[in-house]
Amino acid sequence: MSDPNLDQRAAELGMGGQLAPETDEAGYRKRMERRQQVQRQRVEERNKEKGLVLVFTGHGKGKTTAALGLVLRTLGHGEQVAVVQFIKGGWEPGEARALKSFGDQISWHALGEGFTWETQDRGRDQQLVGEAWQTALGYLRNPSFKLVVLDELNVALKLGYIAVDAVLAGLKERPELTHVALTGRGAPPALLERADLVTEMTLVHHPFREQGVKAQAGIEY
Repeated sequence: MSDPNLDQRAAELGMGGQLAPETDEAGYRKRMERRQQVQRQRVEERNKEKGLVLVFTGHGKGKTTAALGLVLRTLGHGEQVAVVQFIKGGWEPGEARALKSFGDQISWHALGEGFTWETQDRGRDQQLVGEAWQTALGYLRNPSFKLVVLDELNVALKLGYIAVDAVLAGLKERPELTHVALTGRGAPPALLERADLVTEMTLVHHPFREQGVKAQAGIEY
């Protein structure tokens, strides 16, 4: 078990900079030396390795973008990655074009047909989600893939197109060191409870709502 006292001590010592109370350089240096020692202890103590379940949710922008940052990092380490998009489809986003340069190292599947107000067919939407989930399971079970991104799966869960119990069962089928990232607003409590990392994007300002700015290449797609 990790020592929570180290976390508390790190918080007490702080990040430094102008936040530190010391006005003299010698006192500041001593504080930062102590902070460095505590940080080294924290890093040495926390040496486990495991496949993580990472959830990016919330009403703010950046959920898929965060997951794609993980994709780029994983590819940079020479590992294989799979991206399965559950709602998005019908167009090729900029990131899909850019990641083609990695060739067979990445598998990208856009298996939706768009937003519900575009498709206007619940039965068809649910069918596509089911097919996308079967594709995702194939990658989740495959030890060759270090990272599997299930883009907008949280939305499919929220809409009732797939049961959270089925998703949780699928996550258990992963090899021990396979990471999986799930994106989309409205992630259910059971998934949040299971996740190793949960980041909620908070909406503060949005140019589409507030300024009438359209979706732009490189920003939204």
